[in-house]
Amino acid sequence: MESGDAVRIVALPVTLATTVALLADLSAAQRGAPESFSVDRILSLPAPDNLMASPVGSTLAWTFNERGARNIYVADGPDYLARRITAYMDDDGQELTHLSFSSDGKTIVYVRGGDHGSSRAGDSSPNPAGSLTQPKMQVWAVRLAGGRPQLLGDGDNPVVAPDGNRVPFVRDRRIWIATHDGSQPAEPSFFAGGASESPVWSRDGRTLAFVSNRGDHSFIGLFTPGRPIRYVAPSTSRDSSPTWSPEGHTIAFVRQPATGGAPRSPLVQAPQRWAILLANPEAPDSAVTAVTSGSAPVDPILQNPGGLRLWWGADDHLVFLSYRDGWPHLHSLHHPRDGGRPTLLTPGSFIVEHVAVSPDRRFMIYSANTGTTRADIERRHLFKVAVNAAAPTQLTSGAGIQWSPVVTSSGDTIACLTADARRPPMPSVVPTSGGTVRVIGGDRLPSDFPAAHLVVPEPVTFRAADGVQAYGQLFNAQGGGARKPAVVYVHGGGPRQMLLGWHYRWEYANDYGANQYLASRGFIVLSVNYRLSVGYGQSFQFPEHAGARGASEYRDILAAGRYLQARRDVDPARIGIWGASYGGYLTALALGRNSDVFAAGVDMHGVHDRLPAVSPAQLAHALVGDGITEADLRQSLRVEFESSPVSAVATWKSPVLLIHGDDDRTVDFRQTIDLEGRLLEKGVSVEELVLPDEVHDSLLWRNWTLAISTMAQFFERTLQSRTNTPSAR
Repeated sequence: MESGDAVRIVALPVTLATTVALLADLSAAQRGAPESFSVDRILSLPAPDNLMASPVGSTLAWTFNERGARNIYVADGPDYLARRITAYMDDDGQELTHLSFSSDGKTIVYVRGGDHGSSRAGDSSPNPAGSLTQPKMQVWAVRLAGGRPQLLGDGDNPVVAPDGNRVPFVRDRRIWIATHDGSQPAEPSFFAGGASESPVWSRDGRTLAFVSNRGDHSFIGLFTPGRPIRYVAPSTSRDSSPTWSPEGHTIAFVRQPATGGAPRSPLVQAPQRWAILLANPEAPDSAVTAVTSGSAPVDPILQNPGGLRLWWGADDHLVFLSYRDGWPHLHSLHHPRDGGRPTLLTPGSFIVEHVAVSPDRRFMIYSANTGTTRADIERRHLFKVAVNAAAPTQLTSGAGIQWSPVVTSSGDTIACLTADARRPPMPSVVPTSGGTVRVIGGDRLPSDFPAAHLVVPEPVTFRAADGVQAYGQLFNAQGGGARKPAVVYVHGGGPRQMLLGWHYRWEYANDYGANQYLASRGFIVLSVNYRLSVGYGQSFQFPEHAGARGASEYRDILAAGRYLQARRDVDPARIGIWGASYGGYLTALALGRNSDVFAAGVDMHGVHDRLPAVSPAQLAHALVGDGITEADLRQSLRVEFESSPVSAVATWKSPVLLIHGDDDRTVDFRQTIDLEGRLLEKGVSVEELVLPDEVHDSLLWRNWTLAISTMAQFFERTLQSRTNTPSAR
């Protein structure tokens, strides 16, 4: 098979003229049709992440991933001129995560290495670049004034103490403590049973709360130097998310039932019950319940990306995210120890996603998919709401997208990440009262970034055979033949939402760039938000019979293909499909079930066999009819098999390109090996691109460019070369 475009590592130009050139480029876009460009250029965006504000002054910090070189940048107000304070210059696949400021704002602590997007993040650090020495996940500190970073130790999840000197972090299932200047070596801080995780300091820095994970149950532990370890209201439950009140007199946490009870049929979606509890850290043996998930129905917030989150507001307000009104919204409890009914702070038909609390704790700043136009359902804008009143104020609007807000210590400036359909994500600032959004670090965008040649996707809707309305964004460049080839794009994750612009998650921003590249090559692209996607309400996000329980969401993918077939500008015989992870799963299902609609597909690290391993204990309970019968077990296995792409190999005719990294810690590489073997036995045309030592969401920039180049070349061979007649199918 063809290997794709050769990877170029290009030095990043940093000139004052870059931003001016970009604006001129955008103006030119309105005068001419989009043109083709290289994959390298469309993926050359300096992807920002980890935005945070210093606890003092007006300094902001974030990371840029510039063609695989990940570094920390800072900017000081009011000018906010970006400057780099680390010097990692290679595309080496080593993440930068868990940034935090010291209390004086002079030092940043961070983690380098690991695979934090993995379901096995604690495994050894990935080595996709083929380093001769094993990479490590390590905690580092760097001073904003300059100098080389200081290694604090191997580990993850650091939290700087309020005194600014001590830095606890997690290593080998224990919590270690180092000094932020590296003057003393890291040492284990205490011993506790199970795995000690998620450390968080009390505001006075005297006590460290942590999660003591015992496997089938967990406790909230308290460590105070010189005192024995204490546990907060220990039970058979799973406790998590310890959150200190500002004065340190109360600790809130989330309690869920532990694993146990009579077995259920895998076809039954078990409700995930939860409660928010409060305890006095000086009398931790008991706790009071502030709010619960309810019982009929159970609030499904734990299934939402980010889960159930807690914040303490001013005047003893506990703010939390909940689905109590059918949308993930902010709710507030005043004096939560006294009970009472939570106040809904953010009413309306939209989701609340990225949330920050103001320094005085009087306001919540959040992003939501709502605004002044109907199209804002597929954007994000910023809003502000007081912790004690349901009166939100919109801070940003228009065709742009804003997310990940943080507030400077003065409280007068909000920093966030912003993008639109053409301009990729960048750090930005906006007054807390609202107003003009100002981009930071625009000179890091390469001068040849093809902003002018990108299309503005249009929102579309279409209905599946069962009447459910699905949503999408259509990429359709000017020019080309009367009937073009088309491609359906299927996002991963399930609970995600593709937008009318660059995405706020870096991996989906790369997918957006790939769709723009396909559009520039003459394809019409339809990006689908299928049922399971966030942003359209509870019934759409949590449909019946989805996934391994019946794959009902596939109906939306088939509807997308048929929507394209019915368009006058699409050749119905030349429709492809691509997706990664969950999108790879649905891509494979589409090729297996409907090769009559989808003429070719690219499946990136998809799940193909959803049959679970049946344990002896599960089988034993089924045989005696304890909660589940043998017939129930057989039926569930049958449905799970029929929801798997491997069940549709018999009707799979269309060629496929399989792309997978063999160090994938989320979807086992075996899934691709098995599917390819089945397809080859059937005589299906299979091409493959295997990325040695690469993980689920490729860490190497050059692997992203290779994968997208190879995908585009595959579609050009299989779709653009076909004759423009339905009989060619």
